[in-house]
Amino acid sequence: MSTASLPDQPVILGFDPGRQKCGLAIMGLDRRLYYHEVVAAESAVMQIEQLRRDFPVSLLVMGNQTSSADWKQRLSELANPLRLVLIDERYSTLEARDRYWQMYPPTGLTRLLPSGLRQPPRPVDDIVAILLIERYLERLTG
Repeated sequence: MSTASLPDQPVILGFDPGRQKCGLAIMGLDRRLYYHEVVAAESAVMQIEQLRRDFPVSLLVMGNQTSSADWKQRLSELANPLRLVLIDERYSTLEARDRYWQMYPPTGLTRLLPSGLRQPPRPVDDIVAILLIERYLERLTG
């Protein structure tokens, strides 16, 4: 889990839904990252509710692939549902692996491996959630 100081502006909650695990991220419109974490699927809704208490979330962007229809239904049943935007998440896992190494540069023998052979040492679903927010923001400005 990663957190930065609290934002003074509305933020976007990125959600990479999955069957076993989900990625969550909070980013401001200025692209400042405030939070990211991979959580078990069964605790994702509870964690989303906690993030809504901790941050001024204005929108949820969610990947449109794996189990997204089920998650969209679950999220619509919240007491106070968030505005939800589906984002194309094709190739996001591959992109997230590359981004992982930008965020956490390899050390030791790992840095000697060609980038295509490096595997992040943990799930990258939270980084996918970051990428989904960035794709949404690029769609707004592009």
